[in-house]
Amino acid sequence: MKDTMKEILDWMKHIAIGIAIALFLVNFCIQRTVVYGSSMEPTLHDGNNLVVEKVTTRFGKFNYGDIVIIDASEFMLPGNELIIKRIIALENDEVEIKDGKVYVNNKEVIEPYVSVSTTLPINPKYSKIKVPEGHVYVMGDNRYPNASNDSRIIGPVSIRKIRGKAVLRIYPFSEFGILKR
Repeated sequence: MKDTMKEILDWMKHIAIGIAIALFLVNFCIQRTVVYGSSMEPTLHDGNNLVVEKVTTRFGKFNYGDIVIIDASEFMLPGNELIIKRIIALENDEVEIKDGKVYVNNKEVIEPYVSVSTTLPINPKYSKIKVPEGHVYVMGDNRYPNASNDSRIIGPVSIRKIRGKAVLRIYPFSEFGILKR
């Protein structure tokens, strides 16, 4: 009886350690997320499963072209609190959308990942803007009108709202691989 109780306690200890490690990883390191909608087509499709890493976001390390998960609860309807977008510009960059092209610091951004050849300005307030400190300018890859709620509509996004960086597509298996900038 004593040996059985000791073994049960040993199992409970190991299970508790496993749960603690899993919670730590999900809250601070990595997590799986599912893409909903078409705002990132043709790069990502509705139903894609991604691995999101959270470590670099804690240090504010972002690069042009990073695909990030954003807490957009203040802009979106309930149920759509998280959005996925691509970083187009970093803090202190000047963004301008003109003649169907995106310019960052007066240089045209070459975007082989977008769905159309023309990017339309949506809100004139955010079509020519200097990205404030602690913010990034994000856009969806699907640039059809009204296809993406991005910085053209909501303005620059605070880096504190970024929950993680998408790094790997794990489903569908036929498209398994590292996400490119």
